[in-house]
Amino acid sequence: MKTETKARAATGMSDGPAPVAEVKTALAGFLIEIKGFQDEVKMKLQQQEERLTMLHAKNMTTGRPALSAAAHDEAPHQKAFAAYLRSGDDDGLRSLALEGKALNTQVSAEGGYLVDPQTSEAIRGVLKATASIRQIANVVNVEATTYDVLVDHSEMGSGWASETANLTETATPQIDRISIPLHELSAMPKASQRLLDDSAFDIEGWLAQRIADKFARAEAAAFVTGDGLDKPKGFLAHAKVANGAWAWGGLGYVATGNDGDFATTNASDAVVDLVYALDAEYRANGAFVMNSKTAGAVRKMKDADGRFLWSDSLQAGEPARLMGYPVLIAEDMPDIASGTYAVAFGDFKYGYTVAERPDLRVLRDPFSAKPHVLFYASKRVGGDVSDFAAIKLLKFAAS
Repeated sequence: MKTETKARAATGMSDGPAPVAEVKTALAGFLIEIKGFQDEVKMKLQQQEERLTMLHAKNMTTGRPALSAAAHDEAPHQKAFAAYLRSGDDDGLRSLALEGKALNTQVSAEGGYLVDPQTSEAIRGVLKATASIRQIANVVNVEATTYDVLVDHSEMGSGWASETANLTETATPQIDRISIPLHELSAMPKASQRLLDDSAFDIEGWLAQRIADKFARAEAAAFVTGDGLDKPKGFLAHAKVANGAWAWGGLGYVATGNDGDFATTNASDAVVDLVYALDAEYRANGAFVMNSKTAGAVRKMKDADGRFLWSDSLQAGEPARLMGYPVLIAEDMPDIASGTYAVAFGDFKYGYTVAERPDLRVLRDPFSAKPHVLFYASKRVGGDVSDFAAIKLLKFAAS
């Protein structure tokens, strides 16, 4: 045994276990290097993920739209910047020598592509008057197709009786039925689905508001001049007779005494006559209705003592007053002209009734006109005079 050991030592050979230990040591070192490389790669990936998460959160906070995933070829700077933001790949930035300090919005290729133009959050529309006599009329909500108003407009007879005289039959009151049918007011605009997806503001809300405004203007016009055919019947669509010959079924009028204008002298007398043409029980809650042009002429009138008949309200939201009565400015009333009825006065709570379903319905239809989306809006409303004694008109005519 001593001779074999000496022989191995002489030839430089080591004992058996030594090579195995060396291999294990080398393998362990290699594994450590791999583990270090993996940790480094994992750390870089985690940093990139945290960077993307931070940028995404910033976009969500500031409301900026994310950069397009498919950048255009003609915008290499945007493509390189998007790649850096999405994956951390900065090769494109280096090849283009694009650094943060070199970006500016003046040149499209040097950052201008990355800045979206700011769009208003809402569309500003042209303001249009929507004042309607529904503000002073009797408004009822119904679930039926018509609304009937029962009116007792005749007098019950009476007489004096003595203790021993026989009683005689007196007149019986007559009841009239006024039927107000409900008509459908509808609109159906459309918008492309792409517009709805890409718009910077609420297109659907804007369309709904526009529809509601249009409906308000349409019904306001019908309440004044509607002919009753598939729409409400306006109070000016009924027969008109001189107030001295007034009878149920028509509206009484007072003439100004001058064709197409107020009288040249004592012009305010016509307004006074109009007020007192209405019976006292209606006059207590009376209101004037006229458009802006007529109001401009009426507010210049003075009484015999030089005081203006018109007085502006001192409180916000309160209407102006003419002879102490409120004035509703309804632009659907006619202008002052020959033979027109440009001013109305009456108790519209009794005189005019608006019957309607209580809701405005908007149906979104994305199927019937693809790739467009239809918005079908509808409202059911009706209106008519319910008491012909409660409204009087001012006619701009000699008689």
